[in-house]
Amino acid sequence: MKRALLMGAMLVGSQAFAGEYLVKYNNTSALNMMNSMSLVSASALNVMDHNQNASLVKVDIMKKQEAQVLATLLSQPGIEYVVPNAKMKAFTHSVDTAALREQWAMGKVNAEKAWQRAGNKGNKGIIVAVIDTGVDYTHEALSPNMVAGYNFKDKNNDPMDKTSYQNPGHGTHCAGVIGATGLVDGGIVGIAPNISIMPLRFLGENGSGDLNDAIKAIDYAVEKGAQVISASWGATIPRNQAEPLVEAIKRADDKGVIFVSAAANDGKNNDTTEVYPANNGFPNSITVAASGPSDAKPSWSNYGTATVHVASPGEDIMSTLPKNKYGNLSGTSMATPLVSGIVALMKSQDPSLTGAQIRAILQTTGAKVSIQTACNCRVDAFNAVDAVLAKKMVVVPAAATLAANETVNLAVLNGKAPFKFTSSNSGVASVNDSGVITAASNGTTAITVTDADGKTASTLDINVGKKASQNPGNPDPGNPGNPGDGSCPIGDQSMCDIICQIKPDLPFCKQ
Repeated sequence: MKRALLMGAMLVGSQAFAGEYLVKYNNTSALNMMNSMSLVSASALNVMDHNQNASLVKVDIMKKQEAQVLATLLSQPGIEYVVPNAKMKAFTHSVDTAALREQWAMGKVNAEKAWQRAGNKGNKGIIVAVIDTGVDYTHEALSPNMVAGYNFKDKNNDPMDKTSYQNPGHGTHCAGVIGATGLVDGGIVGIAPNISIMPLRFLGENGSGDLNDAIKAIDYAVEKGAQVISASWGATIPRNQAEPLVEAIKRADDKGVIFVSAAANDGKNNDTTEVYPANNGFPNSITVAASGPSDAKPSWSNYGTATVHVASPGEDIMSTLPKNKYGNLSGTSMATPLVSGIVALMKSQDPSLTGAQIRAILQTTGAKVSIQTACNCRVDAFNAVDAVLAKKMVVVPAAATLAANETVNLAVLNGKAPFKFTSSNSGVASVNDSGVITAASNGTTAITVTDADGKTASTLDINVGKKASQNPGNPDPGNPGNPGDGSCPIGDQSMCDIICQIKPDLPFCKQ
């Protein structure tokens, strides 16, 4: 029996590069102050990098003076927050599988039918950025679809995927799921074999990298014209510690770039476990759980009604590996690029589609399965492409979880105004003539819309209950050094206790 690897890249919140922090500033005085501190002879603070686009400075702080320097930074009015430059690494878990070059996932999501319906297998003008360990861009099944990328790990133009015991070729595998050509005898085919792939490396051959480089990769993808970002990595950390990452995703969202991310491989409920970027909550984001050949959830896949949007095949997935090799890997890391590829295929048919619209189409056209997500569904490429080409009427968003008294605005794709909205359970949530849902009491309802031509479409479940811990509408972390909830902003309470002895007037010291 061959062995496959359960793969994903995971930001481990308890680990960070020793003494390294990311400092968010909001004016030039604060930036000049850090530069001045760095210029002092034998300085306790060293400026290592400046991400001007994100207003972030990466600093290295001498361990002996760490508390004093942090206290100084956090007390400056031009400093919004300071977070550890967290360490990223790939994780693996062995599972049994027969290593055959069979692509059960392509059949499960009806890839061939989707291509036939579309009359194409994608469009070269659609670029998917694979932010990962890099990609073997010379691979026989990938090279025709490669565009220029970048290596943020080594700071050069060579995003080659370098393998080791910790990394069998994670990024190359993800790239193949998206866009392997299917033109090599004995090879494999991606779900969108005629789109373009931008390889962006920020994880090294040992499976580790830093948060700062991940943020740069996201901004680079947006700047260089990627329409889709595929992110098979994440962090089980509070939102305040993930703030620089959340802000980078917000910048992508503002530019209309669709961000597809893995739910994680811990077997946990993301509604009660904060995982980033998965739980970012922005409209253009799609978070993915894994499904198996029988449409069951593998025990290791994360899930969540409020925070995980769809399921996708992620168990025993055959794809490309470096040096013209192929192999099976498992994980939400594999489920994510399959969704990224379907998104690219849909964008190839209609480039105007937004992430929110595509998410709604994937949810309302997916196959019903017993995997806890917003739609309780597994993606179906044919149904999704057919809905795009047939211009089926779809309510956006198609599913939601709301807190009591919260509102959400519905939009209608491919419908003719004026619209009439009705709630199946107005005691749970009401809806007005403008499509504004107002949550009333715990429970579940669905909203049906009728357009001017008499066509109807309905949402899936609109759940009213406890809202997941996130705040996408207000990314501001609060006062300097204060994440907004009074907790330690750097994730180390013992260090914060020392800082509060030095600067007791800091907001998080007043609890």
